[in-house]
Amino acid sequence: MTLKRRRSDIVARRGQLTAAAFCALILGAAGVLRAVLSEDGSRQQRRLERSAVSVAAERRLAERARAVAAHRRLPRPAKHINVLSTPAPSAAHCLKSSPPLPEHPISRRQWLGGVSITEYYPAPERWFAGRPIAAPGLPGRYSADFLYSARGLAMEGDGVDRHGRRVHIAQLGSTGWVNATGQPTVPACLGKWSNGFPVWLIGGWRNHSGAVTFPLGSGGWSHGRGMRILPYGGVTFSAEPSLPLRYYHSIAVDPRLIPLGSHVYVPAYRHLGGGWFIAQDTGGAIRGRHIDVYRSPPASPDDLGRYTTHQRILVIPPG
Repeated sequence: MTLKRRRSDIVARRGQLTAAAFCALILGAAGVLRAVLSEDGSRQQRRLERSAVSVAAERRLAERARAVAAHRRLPRPAKHINVLSTPAPSAAHCLKSSPPLPEHPISRRQWLGGVSITEYYPAPERWFAGRPIAAPGLPGRYSADFLYSARGLAMEGDGVDRHGRRVHIAQLGSTGWVNATGQPTVPACLGKWSNGFPVWLIGGWRNHSGAVTFPLGSGGWSHGRGMRILPYGGVTFSAEPSLPLRYYHSIAVDPRLIPLGSHVYVPAYRHLGGGWFIAQDTGGAIRGRHIDVYRSPPASPDDLGRYTTHQRILVIPPG
């Protein structure tokens, strides 16, 4: 073999090796590119998956928040009054209270000290558990204990039915009051009754032992099945409030001291309606330096309202 041919073979082999190396390089670069692209695709896929999971989690949280908000908006079951439960009657005789300080009707603008302030409100029907019955003088039906118990219209005078409408007792008729055992009881002195606290008007249902009972809206009876029904003696009811009273603007007073129609400023209530009231109502328990603020019904019958003493009020009599 000549030197010239040997050189040609070497050059040919080098060309083949170079081509092979170049092909290998191209294939390697393609593999690397595929790997890179694959890795990028995996990252993008993972990113999309994480994004989808995040979106799903946010949706679940949003749905949970909406469910919680909806649950909070649901009306909570009202707490009912046990109208047959009363404080234990005291065996003590009525104590003779000290004579009150002589009071004269206020005839000119005057600050009055030593005043006690309580609150009262119309009885809400939602607090009562009795079966709805017809009410003489009113359309529709109302809870029996709302109408005739000592916690309802018969004693309080005014109330608010389940639809937010104002109603009141129009006539008490010839009836009186009975205690939980069905025995008559009458006021004997301030805060005490002759035969225990009253729970119901003389009419209505009585169980086998003669005690007061009434049908429940949920079924059954409050204190045993009613065996007889007694008449109420002409009790009637009426729509609208008995007086044009306004929450936190009207008060009950003793007219022997504060004339009806007086404008009364109560600093303790300046954050509610500005503290100005009109003397529009009276009450058997409102005596002397005692005013009763008319307010909206509270959420629970356990809320007896504010009670303050030793207050100063400004009385501006009418005229």
